[in-house]
Amino acid sequence: QVQLDESGGGSVQAGGSLRLSCAASGRTFSTDVLGWFRQAPGKEREFLAAIRWNSGTTYYAETVKGRFIISRDNVMNMAYLQMNSLKPEDTAVYYCAAGPGMSTTAAGYAYWGQGTQVTVSS
Repeated sequence: QVQLDESGGGSVQAGGSLRLSCAASGRTFSTDVLGWFRQAPGKEREFLAAIRWNSGTTYYAETVKGRFIISRDNVMNMAYLQMNSLKPEDTAVYYCAAGPGMSTTAAGYAYWGQGTQVTVSS
C-alpha cells in the first residue's frame, strides 16, 4: 500500500500562486509515477501533470503547461505542484496519485490522496 497526503491548498486571488505538496509513504518503491489531478464540482477528474520518481521525466496537460510545474524530492518522498498565474477556472479539489506507469487517465493510478481544495477568486 502507498499512502498519499496532499497539503498546501487554500484561497488565492486570480493571478496568484500556490504550491501543493504530496507526501508519499508506505511501499512507494512499487510505483513509478506521481501524478496530479483536479476535480471541479460537476466535472470529471482532470489530469494535470505527472513525474517519474527516478528519472524526473515530466508530462503536462496542455491546459496547464507553462503555468504549473511538477517536481519531486526522492529523498523525502515528496512531490510538488507549483501553480502560477491562477485563474478562477482553476478552482477545484486537487489530488495527487501514484501509479506504475505514465498515464493521463485516473484509471492509470492505483493510489490517491484525500485531496486539497484550491479556490481562486476573481
